[in-house]
Amino acid sequence: MQNTITNVSDTEQKLEIVLSADEFRPETDSELENARKNLEIKGFRKGHAPLGMIRKLMGPSIEAGVAEKLASKYFLEIADKENIKPASRAELQDYTFQDDTLSITLVYQIHPDFDIADYSGYTFVQDIYTITDEDVEKEIHLILKAKGTLIPVDGPSEADDTIIADLEKMDASGNLLDEQKTENYHFNLEYLPEDNPFHTSLLGKKAGENVNVVIEPEKEEEETYHYAVTIKEVKRLELPELNDELVKEITQQKVESVEDFREDVRGQLEQHFSNKSEEDLLEAISGKFIEDNPVPTPSAMVDSFENMLLENAKRQMGGNLPEGMDESELRVSIRPNAEKHARWMLISQKLAEKNNLEVTDDDIRAHAEKEAEKNPGIQVEDLVNTYMSTEFRDYITDTVLKDKIYGIIKKTVTIEGENKPLPKHR
Repeated sequence: MQNTITNVSDTEQKLEIVLSADEFRPETDSELENARKNLEIKGFRKGHAPLGMIRKLMGPSIEAGVAEKLASKYFLEIADKENIKPASRAELQDYTFQDDTLSITLVYQIHPDFDIADYSGYTFVQDIYTITDEDVEKEIHLILKAKGTLIPVDGPSEADDTIIADLEKMDASGNLLDEQKTENYHFNLEYLPEDNPFHTSLLGKKAGENVNVVIEPEKEEEETYHYAVTIKEVKRLELPELNDELVKEITQQKVESVEDFREDVRGQLEQHFSNKSEEDLLEAISGKFIEDNPVPTPSAMVDSFENMLLENAKRQMGGNLPEGMDESELRVSIRPNAEKHARWMLISQKLAEKNNLEVTDDDIRAHAEKEAEKNPGIQVEDLVNTYMSTEFRDYITDTVLKDKIYGIIKKTVTIEGENKPLPKHR
């Protein structure tokens, strides 16, 4: 066997393999014999047709099958010997049978050869969140809102109230637009921006009042229109009293007192924002590496991430894209993100290679022990057995390796903490 590797681009190679008759003819003869055994030809008993006739009838398809089979076999051998790192399946581009030789041409994508830019001088800022008593009370307030009851009020509406109204949409001249009546529309003022025309027009109004809301055009070619709003009800959320009984209900008996509930809420906030701080830091790190290492990305890898992101989007939308949404346009919009994912994969693999990182059984056990600490009801051995299983091992190995890669980076770069208040949310 002879082989020649040609670099087509930074991410693509061509492999030409030349096999001698001794290397390809046994396979060809075997396939011819198998075809004779299974092929029924008029005038001959099954399995007894002359090989010359079989070769004439089935020759091209047999040669194609042999070329494909031998291409796969020898590619694996050559890839291992030549340290080829394929990023896609090798495709049979061409083959030629001659009396004494079989020439095969394969094309495939590869991981590009590159080096990581020096990152020892990098500095990252990590947000540090300190949970205050006020933060805890705000979170409890949000929890209680889910248990609250809307009650009608006679007075003017306040910023957190809900207004129930009938609407009629009219043009700039006051003419009612066809089929533009809406009954019992709910305006939750709390979630409307303060500069929203409905928010500014309805705030402070009472049940029974009529309000005219003017909607100015966003573009010059668009028209001004009005809404005639008849306020039917103003409702205000009445929160339940926070007591031990309500705490038991909210936590499904896991917490029994208000005092313990406050501590539980604090602990959950601390865990949530600790995770957010770490996730934001890791995102900043990967983003910097991607920016400073413009690695050529094999299109096959990008395609794989694009498909993954598309499927994630479909799951978030209930399994399918909404009617009218163009999948091809969505693919175009997520392609840049897929390229970033592919580039970071190449960079992280290079970092693992340069630092001789690997994942052992002991590493997987240590990971299982950490996870078990977070979930006291789970036994370490049960997690270890799950992580070691065929179904989960690759995923867990990738997770542990990723932690090791980020660990190497964090030991090398400078990370400065910056105190931050909790982000405002409703």
